[in-house]
Amino acid sequence: MQKVPMTVVGAERLREELQHLKQKERPRIINAIAEARAHGDLKENAEYHAAREQQSFIEGRILEIESKLSMAQVIDVTKMENDGRIIFGVTVTLTSEEGHSLTYKIVGEDEADIKENKISVSSPVARALIGKYEGDAVVVQTPDGSTSYEIAEVTYA
Repeated sequence: MQKVPMTVVGAERLREELQHLKQKERPRIINAIAEARAHGDLKENAEYHAAREQQSFIEGRILEIESKLSMAQVIDVTKMENDGRIIFGVTVTLTSEEGHSLTYKIVGEDEADIKENKISVSSPVARALIGKYEGDAVVVQTPDGSTSYEIAEVTYA
């Protein structure tokens, strides 16, 4: 089984979601199914069918999270040697040729969220950055073409 890299924060969020689903959502759905059953004829009971559908979704999500956590290799960059090299879990500030500044945190695929400036370790930008050092110039291939950046800062936090 191949391990999947994940940050400490990402693993903790998954554990919290799993706990919430098991302790809050699962019992709520079980109660909703029991209540819907009490209404009688199940063939034409929309509440029952909706509750069963929700139960199916929640059970699937529980299995998915448990699988992800079992395959996770949790990496804590704060305990790694800070030599300025870009590795999984670091925060990178890039400066474009036009002077625009971008900051990204390199995270696992499940944690990626461009709105929070978190990019997947398998994204084109992250693949171009991994192994480079602060001060290096890098060319990133994107759907819009290639873009040049200078690595302004690497933060192990």
